[in-house]
Amino acid sequence: MPKSEHPEVAAYLRHLDAVEEVSANTLKAYATDLAQFVEFVNRDLASADAKAVRRYVAHLGAAGISPRSAARKLAVIRSLYRYLEREGRIAANPAKRVLAPRFRRGLPRVLTVDEMRQFIEAAMREQGPLGLRNWALIELMYGGGLRSQEAVDLDLGGVDYAQGMVRVTGKGRKQRIVPVGRYALAALDRYVKEGRPQLASSREKALFVNARGGRLTTRSVRRIVKATLLKSALHRNISPHWLRHSYATHLLMGGADLRVVQELLGHESLRTTQIYTYVSQEQLGRIYQNAHPRA
Repeated sequence: MPKSEHPEVAAYLRHLDAVEEVSANTLKAYATDLAQFVEFVNRDLASADAKAVRRYVAHLGAAGISPRSAARKLAVIRSLYRYLEREGRIAANPAKRVLAPRFRRGLPRVLTVDEMRQFIEAAMREQGPLGLRNWALIELMYGGGLRSQEAVDLDLGGVDYAQGMVRVTGKGRKQRIVPVGRYALAALDRYVKEGRPQLASSREKALFVNARGGRLTTRSVRRIVKATLLKSALHRNISPHWLRHSYATHLLMGGADLRVVQELLGHESLRTTQIYTYVSQEQLGRIYQNAHPRA
């Protein structure tokens, strides 16, 4: 866990780690953002008021920080002060009513169904135990809408082949059960039976392992996706999260209910899921233009 010399920040980071069980990457990002704010207010968090927080947001803009990043940093500061207020360490949250910089939210970038098929077929052509692992990983992330961290956190016992379900630990260590299709289950079964035993010892619990037999990392997932992209005929610069975006969009295009997709993705707010409706409408429009003779 990242450390902080400031007692209030240190207590908050311990709370995030022990109670909310956020990921190591999130803890590291929060620690960095809060260290910058602590320095700006001369380490005096308790005396900082709304004007100080607004000055900090303005300072971020003057330093060339994008409005999206500044809004994220402000959200972290709000969260810290909310914790301190709840713990009785401050009287009120000075960041509560500070407006975040406005920015245009871009639509999630997705692959079409045909592009997704090409991408998976490129993964299927890979040879050896690592090839089986990569194929199973990509099938599962697209077939279940998993984030990279959720995929690498999976243990062997997390997959129920009989029910076609996977137990996923998402943000805030919240668990959800997601169904996965026969293609992902078949790829997983072959990897576990034929590929994984060549990579990991029987003592290793992780489902997805690296060439040395240890748990795969999110950085490795990015490399796997990039390498698979090079083997495909796609001319797209995609990231692992595109698989999750494509999963949600393709479900909605197929007629899935929005609240069901929200549950499958593990979104707390329906508003977060609604953005995929715009993507699916956009894709449907392109399909119509390309397919209809009178478009």
